[in-house]
Amino acid sequence: MSDLIIETQDLAKSYPKRSTQAFALRRATFTVHRGEFVAIMGRSGSGKSTLLYVIGCLIHATSGICRLEGRDITNLNERELAKVRNQYIGFVFQSFQLLPSLSALRNVELPSLYGKQARRERRDHARRLLERVSLGERLDHRPPELSGGEAQRVAIARALMNDPPLILADEPTGNLDSTSGDAVIDLLTELHREGRTIIMVTHDAEVARRSADRILHIRDGVLLEE
Repeated sequence: MSDLIIETQDLAKSYPKRSTQAFALRRATFTVHRGEFVAIMGRSGSGKSTLLYVIGCLIHATSGICRLEGRDITNLNERELAKVRNQYIGFVFQSFQLLPSLSALRNVELPSLYGKQARRERRDHARRLLERVSLGERLDHRPPELSGGEAQRVAIARALMNDPPLILADEPTGNLDSTSGDAVIDLLTELHREGRTIIMVTHDAEVARRSADRILHIRDGVLLEE
């Protein structure tokens, strides 16, 4: 098995704009090794989330190549992309992306609903993950009943539900106060120490330096390494 989990070559993403193309990402070439914690930094609109979403099989690149665990995911159809996301990637978003009508436990279960795991096994696994992020007493609480820090920890538990090799975090502390944000970064750092590969988008230099092995900067869609 290759040591590389992510490999991109000349990755680009553009959008039609009147008579021309507006580039959100320009010829990004980089690699991420298994077990690394990589931070991607840039101002709002710089292309950092676009890069994360291409890697995460949420949007298609306009051109270039992106490989995940050696597999070219650039031209997969929507069904194939969904399967890759479910098997290989756990997502943590700035806005949590939890379903407000479901309990914390049900939210964590969601990624495994289409798997072969029995309902009781699935429920027990979700419960253990919530206990791991110190939310064992919040199993039946719905997102509106949780603080921002608690909601983000539910999102991290959900990201771990299918035991993915790669965690993608898009501004995971962006909507949190400093204390809650520190707790989330501590949790991601702990997961990294256990061997998870983490790619995190952030605008906070202190958060990046505190947690990441390596920092990439992106400006106007152009990727630069620190």
